Amino acid sequence: MTQQKTLTGRAWVELILLAVIWGGSFLSIRVALDEISPLTSVAHRTGWAMVALWLVVWAMRLPIPRDPRVWIGFLGMGLLNNVIPFGLMAWGQLHIETGLTSILNAATAIFGVLVAALFFADERITLRKGVGVALGFVGVATAIGLDNFRNFDLRSLAQIAIIAGTLSYALAGVWARSFLSGLSPQVAAAGMLTGSTLITVPVAWIVDGPISFDLQPATLIAIGYYAIVATAGAYLLYYRVLAMAGSGNLMLVTLLIAPVAITLGALVRDEALSANAFAGFAMLALGLVILDGRLWGHIRRRAVDPSRPRS
Repeated sequence: MTQQKTLTGRAWVELILLAVIWGGSFLSIRVALDEISPLTSVAHRTGWAMVALWLVVWAMRLPIPRDPRVWIGFLGMGLLNNVIPFGLMAWGQLHIETGLTSILNAATAIFGVLVAALFFADERITLRKGVGVALGFVGVATAIGLDNFRNFDLRSLAQIAIIAGTLSYALAGVWARSFLSGLSPQVAAAGMLTGSTLITVPVAWIVDGPISFDLQPATLIAIGYYAIVATAGAYLLYYRVLAMAGSGNLMLVTLLIAPVAITLGALVRDEALSANAFAGFAMLALGLVILDGRLWGHIRRRAVDPSRPRS
């Protein structure tokens, strides 16, 4: 029997921290898009994050991979996990509602579990995992407002773009396990962002013209957050959780991002939270408890042996 990947307590803590960081990126990206185009936004994001992470690698004196297969892995990971989803989602945010964007982004968790189960024997779908993911996704949708689904229309290129981006994220988790396993989080993240930057900077330059640095202070602060904190810092956590919990479990972070984004919207932009939001948060929490499995296991052990001491 193949040992299945699970979310340990430490992995949950780092997954939640990753969700908080990425939840804030929605707000910062939207601020930056008021002044710069989606392609230029992505070029800033990957370029500055790449520089920051190679400085970390240099400071830690970590060995740089020389195997061509690893560098092909970096390029593919940069394309799947940065270039495609960053570009599609940044463009999609300009054309559809934030609520619907968040619902569609949360579908990454479902794609992640399904894709990982297709490729890895140690990430098969169990009944508990399926129920937990489904309940968590419904919780996210409820928190944002189920009426947003009425606006779903496959004829909308923006909505198709968001869906394509979530599928790309799911495939990236599989790609990372296949090509980048064994690398330190710092080297894996720096290499991935190098692959991304080699694509995004030339494309942005060709389409938008020379990349400008003469920007409003709010835009510069937004770029600083989503490049250094929500990309360079977050991907160090990303690869740590990937190693601990597997690609399918890692994608569950998208179920946690939407509530963070909603809460930040309420605090920073005075967006009101409805009763649906709190009901959705409760459903999401229940889904995560089911996914974790430890509480369910404790209940089962107590049912089998009521004389067991409480821990």
